[in-house]
Amino acid sequence: MERRLALVTGASAGIGAAFARSLARRGYDLALTARRIPRLDTLAAELRAAYGVDVLTIAADLALPEAPKALLDAIADQGRHVDVLINNAGYGLPGVYAETTWADQAAFVQVMVTAPCELAHGVLGGMRARRFGRIVNVASVAGLVPPAAGHTLYGASKAFLVRFSQSLHLEAAPDGVHVSALCPGFTYTEFHDANGTRERAASSTPKWIWMSADDVVEAGWRAVEANRLVCVPGATYKIVTSLARLVPENLALKLMASQGGRVRKT
Repeated sequence: MERRLALVTGASAGIGAAFARSLARRGYDLALTARRIPRLDTLAAELRAAYGVDVLTIAADLALPEAPKALLDAIADQGRHVDVLINNAGYGLPGVYAETTWADQAAFVQVMVTAPCELAHGVLGGMRARRFGRIVNVASVAGLVPPAAGHTLYGASKAFLVRFSQSLHLEAAPDGVHVSALCPGFTYTEFHDANGTRERAASSTPKWIWMSADDVVEAGWRAVEANRLVCVPGATYKIVTSLARLVPENLALKLMASQGGRVRKT
């Protein structure tokens, strides 16, 4: 019997690679995509050898508007369909909004907002028809707390993913499709290396506040299997996001303004 297939975006490292390993261990075949195909191929070889699953590797730059459709077409060309979608690809764009280029901001919105929505739209019909599907939109604690200066669209894009996931969850649940937003806090990945904030984040935050990608993924998978709307891994971040809902917004904004420069690059 054909195994179910999971599509993981941004699978070459960090949370994406951890999701790939977790799903392979659970017996899912995989379609892995990122811009760095050599790293995908190395991961694919590891997973085939360890778990005996089939793994497709597809190079894709989700900043290109045509990439989501091309990605789903490539999977269909292999005679497969997507049963699990992990919308994980993402990055941070540091700096002050007015001092960045619109081309960079437009590409950011394409990767962080448009591509996840298009991929979910592309797979949802088949999931509903088969009465099985899992969609995890990797958002962030940043989407649940007030913003700070710098990285201007990051928190906004993650807040969008949370609300999108919640609405899609309500639409899809009657057809056996589970949708969850995964909202991690500081996680040991290459995220801060890519946007040049590794040293700043590491020096300004205690080690106990950081989580491993494996722990984040396990929490996220348990949540989507249980069909929970939003998953915030870790007791620390559950407390932070709960307090953010209770503190008056003006006070919360002042607090973020005073602390945001410790980890955000302006």
